[in-house]
Amino acid sequence: MTYQNLLKSNCSNISFMKKKKSKKKQTNSNLKDQKLGQTKNSAKLVLFVFGIGPIIGIIIFLYSKGFFNPPNL
Repeated sequence: MTYQNLLKSNCSNISFMKKKKSKKKQTNSNLKDQKLGQTKNSAKLVLFVFGIGPIIGIIIFLYSKGFFNPPNL
């Protein structure tokens, strides 16, 4: 009987260890999802700053030089 109890305890420890490993994989996947979300947000911010920023800068520059004013005849 002692040998059977030993086998049962070893099997339960192995299954318990497997459950721990799966939990670690889940947390790693959650971290990857969070990192992916952060990279998506930062990519959107960079595209906005370098895409819309220069256009707004050019419009302000042209307006200050009188480009949008009607010509005087």
